Amino acid sequence: MTNLLELKNVSKIYSRGLLSQVSTTALNNVSLRLDDHEPTVMTVAGESGSGKTTLAMLLLGFIEPTSGQIFYKGQDIHTLRGEDRMMFRREVQAVFQDPFAVFNPFYTVDHLLSVPIDRFKLAKSKSEARDKMVEALTAVGLRPGDVLGRFPHQLSGGQRQRINVARALMLRPKLLVADEPVSMVDASLRANILETLRGLQKNYGVSVIYITHDLTTAYHVAKSIVVLYRGCVMEAGDVDTVIKSPQHPYTRLLVDSIPWPDINRRWGETQIKAREMDLTEQVVGCRFSSRCPFVMDKCSQDPPLFQLNHYQAASCYLLEGNPVIAPEKISDLLPV
Repeated sequence: MTNLLELKNVSKIYSRGLLSQVSTTALNNVSLRLDDHEPTVMTVAGESGSGKTTLAMLLLGFIEPTSGQIFYKGQDIHTLRGEDRMMFRREVQAVFQDPFAVFNPFYTVDHLLSVPIDRFKLAKSKSEARDKMVEALTAVGLRPGDVLGRFPHQLSGGQRQRINVARALMLRPKLLVADEPVSMVDASLRANILETLRGLQKNYGVSVIYITHDLTTAYHVAKSIVVLYRGCVMEAGDVDTVIKSPQHPYTRLLVDSIPWPDINRRWGETQIKAREMDLTEQVVGCRFSSRCPFVMDKCSQDPPLFQLNHYQAASCYLLEGNPVIAPEKISDLLPV
């Protein structure tokens, strides 16, 4: 079985200061795997500062890991050269949080879409290039006549974000990294964009890594989920199982923040300490221990991942007694 993408024990540490260096661990020993022949939608969830965007930058090859390796179709992405590197750049695409920041306000939508066509030589003529633009825009639910020829400021946030998805789709990617793609879009448009992402997976065979802090959208768009906190995997597994029956106190906190349509259910039922640690503060043991109401003496040591069932694992000593699995085995629990 061929892996499309694989992270092997990847860590990323940022350092600052010349004389007395201060280090921040943004990602700690994370291993993930996506199969080449079974496209899926995987959510990476967590609060701000949990390491989600660092993971996205690593996956896209924009930054290098401090330790560990990232492989695309069996090759380390930081050793790719020539045609292999061009293929990686074409087949691994991104949609970022701000749908306006990626646009040059001095150019029309046509220019944004024509640049990748020219860069990767996707069309032999202007008419063929135009056809590809029209096809991609239609695929994401836009009417080409409404957007082509217009400048970014003449479009809504939802239109701009779907144009970004269309730009990626034109390249026929194998993987789309979507970093908070709906957080700056009106609630009325979120469902359309999320459905577009699901359509990429179903209709075009594109795997999607959906990065978010919002478990509500994760529940509707993804098949599997990995919950990060301060760079560490807290819980992972089937999205339905993890959200309906969270086992790690941190995941319970995230789920408890969802505004469920139940008047008999109160928000904030999970008791979690409000204090948050500074990101540069050195942590010994469980990263969540300073906020956890169930903290124990043994939490001063890193808890392993305990496998709870076929599709769920969590890193918490409250689950001691369950089988321990290695970080590299997380992907075995994630459905496709």
